[in-house]
Amino acid sequence: MIQANNKKEVATLGGGCFWCIEAVFEELKGVTKVESGYSGGKIDNPTYREVCSGLTGHAEVVRIFFDPAIVSYKEILSVFFSVHDPTTLNRQGADVGTQYRSVIFYHDEKQKQEAEEVIQELKKQKVYQKPVVTEVSPAEGFFVAEDAHQNYFENNSNQPYCQVVINPKLKKFREQFEEKLK
Repeated sequence: MIQANNKKEVATLGGGCFWCIEAVFEELKGVTKVESGYSGGKIDNPTYREVCSGLTGHAEVVRIFFDPAIVSYKEILSVFFSVHDPTTLNRQGADVGTQYRSVIFYHDEKQKQEAEEVIQELKKQKVYQKPVVTEVSPAEGFFVAEDAHQNYFENNSNQPYCQVVINPKLKKFREQFEEKLK
């Protein structure tokens, strides 16, 4: 388990464009840092352009540093599943390609087990009408995205993509998890 200090843990999640996921987790109580980046591919230090080509095998992901005394890993996953569609293979809305896949990169066996439990519970409760296709894979490499992709929503909230795609996700998150906001 990667730990920022004795109390911090890390989750690495991909649910489409990393700008969307990053914006949500920046507002979650207990989260101390969110980094946009790339995981799950075949080359080291890919660029955004290389990842967007779909040829590197990487997914756009966020690495979330959090305090488990304030927010649990299962709560992180609950937020994750509420702000993207885990039933669409290699796409989120208009974003299409393996780089936009729904994926949980676990850092230890406990995270793997909890991710699988959450997915089974979603299936059991029939939360989605279609099957959940979220990949659960070991975290084997994380490459921080270029500076322009960090805190993207905060720095570009007036951009059309932010207004049309990210704002509705944030609104839904804020309504559903009001008591968990910073």
